Amino acid sequence: MVGRLGTADPSARNGGAGTAPGTVVVRFCGPFTERDIYTHLQPLELNNILEIAPRPGEPSISKNILDMTACTSMDSRGLGLIATHFARCQKRGVKLVVAGASPRVREVFHITKMDSVIPLASTVAEAEAL
Repeated sequence: MVGRLGTADPSARNGGAGTAPGTVVVRFCGPFTERDIYTHLQPLELNNILEIAPRPGEPSISKNILDMTACTSMDSRGLGLIATHFARCQKRGVKLVVAGASPRVREVFHITKMDSVIPLASTVAEAEAL
């Protein structure tokens, strides 16, 4: 399943060729910063931005990959949303992996030491293999 976060509908999902059963991929596009988040999303949407649940007939979710290949930047608010989502994933037994983060985005994870908590992969394929 693939969703798109940014200017597109964050609830859009697609089976995506090569995606393992039980894996949800959420694609971030553009900046993931407070200014941009609040420009594109209503507060209620923001609270549920990364909420994932299987649709009827789909396998239970075991892995969530945040594809940040097209994410140009991220601030503390964006990282805070990811950290909150990580805690929700842990409670549900879902493995969260960030894939394709640019050096600039990786630096935010590194400075806050979140890279020692949330696994970072170079590509979505690498994230699926973890």
